Amino acid sequence: MSATSEHVPGDSLRDVEFPRVDQALREDVTRLGALVGEILADQLGADFLALVERVRAAAIRRREQQTSTDELVGLLTAPAAVAIDLARAFATYFQAINIAERVHRIRRRRDYERTDAAPQPGSLREVVRDLVGDGVSREEILALIARLRIEPVFTAHPTEAVRRSLLDKEQVLVKCLIADIDRQRTPAERRVDRERMRLALTAGWQTADAARERPTVQDEMDHVSYFLADVLYPMLPVFYEVFEDVLAELGPAPPLPALLRFGTWVGGDMDGNPNVGADTVRAALAAQRAQILAAYRREIAQLERLLSQSLSRVGVDAAVLERLADYRARLPKAAARLKARYADMPYRHLLSLISARLAATAAERDDAYADVTEFRADLELIAASLRAHRGAHAGWLALRQLLQRVDTFGFHLATLDLRQESGAHDQALAALLADPHWPQRDAAARRAGLAPLLAGAAPAAPDADTAASTLAVFRTVAEAQQHYGAQAIGPYIISMSRSAADVLAVLALARMAGCVGADGRVPLDVAPLFETIADLQAAQDVLVQLFADPLYREHLAARGDRQMVMLGYSDSAKDGGLFASRWALQRTQVLLTELAQRSGVRIAFFHGRGGSISRGGGKTERAVIAAPRGSVDGYLRLTEQGEVIHRKYGIRALALRNLEQTTGAVLRASLRPRPAEPREAAWREIVGHMADVSRGHYRALVHESERFADYFRAATPIDVIERLRMGSRPPRRGGAGGVSSLRAIPWVFAWSQNRAGLTGWYGIGTALSAGIARYGVDALREMTRDWPFFATFVDDVEMLLAKSDLDIFARYSQLAGALHEEFHPLIADEFARTLAAVLELKQADRLLAGDRRLALSIRLRNPYVDPISLLQVDLLARWRAEERPEGELFLALAATVNGIAAGVQNTG
Repeated sequence: MSATSEHVPGDSLRDVEFPRVDQALREDVTRLGALVGEILADQLGADFLALVERVRAAAIRRREQQTSTDELVGLLTAPAAVAIDLARAFATYFQAINIAERVHRIRRRRDYERTDAAPQPGSLREVVRDLVGDGVSREEILALIARLRIEPVFTAHPTEAVRRSLLDKEQVLVKCLIADIDRQRTPAERRVDRERMRLALTAGWQTADAARERPTVQDEMDHVSYFLADVLYPMLPVFYEVFEDVLAELGPAPPLPALLRFGTWVGGDMDGNPNVGADTVRAALAAQRAQILAAYRREIAQLERLLSQSLSRVGVDAAVLERLADYRARLPKAAARLKARYADMPYRHLLSLISARLAATAAERDDAYADVTEFRADLELIAASLRAHRGAHAGWLALRQLLQRVDTFGFHLATLDLRQESGAHDQALAALLADPHWPQRDAAARRAGLAPLLAGAAPAAPDADTAASTLAVFRTVAEAQQHYGAQAIGPYIISMSRSAADVLAVLALARMAGCVGADGRVPLDVAPLFETIADLQAAQDVLVQLFADPLYREHLAARGDRQMVMLGYSDSAKDGGLFASRWALQRTQVLLTELAQRSGVRIAFFHGRGGSISRGGGKTERAVIAAPRGSVDGYLRLTEQGEVIHRKYGIRALALRNLEQTTGAVLRASLRPRPAEPREAAWREIVGHMADVSRGHYRALVHESERFADYFRAATPIDVIERLRMGSRPPRRGGAGGVSSLRAIPWVFAWSQNRAGLTGWYGIGTALSAGIARYGVDALREMTRDWPFFATFVDDVEMLLAKSDLDIFARYSQLAGALHEEFHPLIADEFARTLAAVLELKQADRLLAGDRRLALSIRLRNPYVDPISLLQVDLLARWRAEERPEGELFLALAATVNGIAAGVQNTG
């Protein structure tokens, strides 16, 4: 069985019909596809290109005629070297399609902006107009904006790590397509663009997809910083300009506050990664400071050239002249380098000296800025002078853009979060307290044992060697906050949080390490991360106990009575399946929001969303709108992981669109949340029942079937994934080789590779069938239509089904030998149940009937991803038969992993 229900008889995959508004997309896909074909012929010969075309044609026939995979399999038995080239060839086609689609999104935005018709769906203009139409006043909007905070947090996870050299080549393709986005290029210009794209594609073909060595934490820092410094830094003022233009339609408005912030886990995520600790925290903060200071210096150099105002032509504030004189005296070496012919250009000279102070800050010399506020004050002096002397259109706007960047990025670029597993803290405390049984003690006993430490008592063994690395992290935090500022360090996140004692342990360790402020308080937000279904269900009790602790309430009071709580989408879905996970997350947010209202503490939810639907991925704006009433309240913090970073932030215009949609959703959810729904109590009962059924069915297969772990290892390429050098963190938390110790990312990645997508739908068909039988199909259709939570859930499952292919998965399953007969029928039957139930709820005859654009996107990729999948099956069998050696077979498998990931666009 294949989830190719989007196929319509007579609708040929050879001649996909694009809607009129997407004709330019078709042209770009054709243009890039032809280039790829030319490059393959040039690099590998006409015979290889002919093989690629035969394989592609066979893949199309299979899709059109709904036939078996036998013909394709026959074409794909090839030596390892040829297999590598085949996998990379089809992956290069994916790259072309992906880039063309991203550029087309920019084109569609421009089409909306060119007309006076309705604003683009999801844009800030549409959201603000809708809010005003719903009776929200200008004052209400401005009041929320004053406390609005959107904070994407970039994490390094081993599902996507495109090399910087390949990212640069991708940007060449993007720029060439954008240059001709309106088809206004001359024939000569198009020829030049074509050659530039050919050069980039050819050089990319000749570049290895990944380095042979596993990336270091520093490599991961460099990867994330590309998106922060090369995309978001230049894009940021455009976001504020767009927002201010929208607000100007409502009347005069004050300048926007710095409502965007960015965070990162790279260098601070210690959970299961022995390569991360105090040294990487220091290195990450130093690297980020160096990068943002360099960016400021480059921008100031541009301002020097721009702000050439002469005293003979225009006035300049006395404060600017005084600061210039002061800096000449304080920075004699830099002052000596000032050019005499610019002596009557005070802005230019002052900016040059400001740049010298930034250089001193980077080098940590005596004449460095003490903090970012001093730097900002210098810029504000110039801005005020420009405003006072008719400079609004003579450089003030450019200076204002720099100020907006300074307010967002400070001297730290991005807030560095810290994360560690609760068990690591217990091991450190066992050593410090000279109590080897500490980790085994119940939560109440550990809370009681922590009370003296929280009050300042010394531990029994303060110099215990096994606790040294843990205490070193907290000492580094204390130093960093002094050196880089409070905003440089984000929350301290405790993974596998199960009790109030886990949170109190962090405060005790911080205090023992001397990580306390002048007020005697620990200057950290401590965020429990609730990851499993059971942990999510226990979250309310944990926070009740915390809020009842007098010492912890004092800590919260010092932190503004605000408690951050991180919600784990990945491990909860791995633990109990997608349905149970989604419902547990929804209920936890409802209960904690109610607790916050009763307790006088504001709960700030931090959403640990992954790239795939199985790990909380999907459209952010829909997830925000579907969140429980009152849980958003002007604040959104979420992780951006894996391929999502590349997809959302790889192009400036798309980063802008993504942040606009996210901000608009937060505005809508905060100012006009869904009205109270009288049917929701009944709906919750229905979903609660179905979530329990789904969890039971999922766990029976994944966690309770004795031989399922063996089947998983045979029917997926997990053994390849575990050996790929894509991230600095090991794929397991430790322990045996079963499912429970495997991290959620490789777990989901493996099931997306074999085209089953099991992690996103298994158990859901049984649950929906049970719900229909018990409550009736009309009740569930009503929920699908009228309840955003359930509608989003069903849509996400539908997309996963559409991307799955059970016929190809069967080939993987057969690799498991006798286990295939035991497990494949269970999986295939559940897929059929889920497919039938979703179509019944949607009242549709095929998947994605209501989302033609997504259906088209999947259909464009299928003829290219199917061959790579079947190639991977053949290579897996050969590699395993040879006892999994390093060498060409493994390199070929690695190429197929990269190719499939690019094709399905959901990994981990």
